[in-house]
Amino acid sequence: MLLVQCKWSTLITRDEATKLLEETGCAPNVIEHCKEVSSLAVEIANKAKAAGHNVNPELVEVGALLHDFGRCKTHKIDHAVEGYRLARTRGIEPEISEIIKRHIGAGISKDEARKLGLPDDDYFPRSLEEKIVAHADNLVKGTKRITIAERTALMRKQEVPENVIQRINELAEEIEGLFS
Repeated sequence: MLLVQCKWSTLITRDEATKLLEETGCAPNVIEHCKEVSSLAVEIANKAKAAGHNVNPELVEVGALLHDFGRCKTHKIDHAVEGYRLARTRGIEPEISEIIKRHIGAGISKDEARKLGLPDDDYFPRSLEEKIVAHADNLVKGTKRITIAERTALMRKQEVPENVIQRINELAEEIEGLFS
């Protein structure tokens, strides 16, 4: 059983993280998406660990399960900030809260955050665990795994700026390069 020590509360397990999503009102489809992202993220973390990289698969698992925690409040871009706030008020450890905050695409700069109406901060994934969760989220649409090429095509169809698409592709190359 997965156990992650939380700074302000007792231990949180995979089951407790799932229960937290349910109790706070996350829709079943969001919970299923989170489970699939978590499954993929753990696969990636285990490959990276086997290749000699210092990564915590347990932290990746719980962080990925809770990455869309804020969707119980909103489905807009600010779901990451809402999830971060909820996690902090619930006593979830900072490493998991940061995964939630930094999982969108391949990050958001301070300037982009201001334009999107987010708090003045940068939202780039920094730790390897944060990067793995962001990458895994980019490779799951609903509950279906997709390729980075499929994600890129979807973003172009949605007229996502090319610099954002490039950032996502660079993150994919960085993560896939850990074990290829």
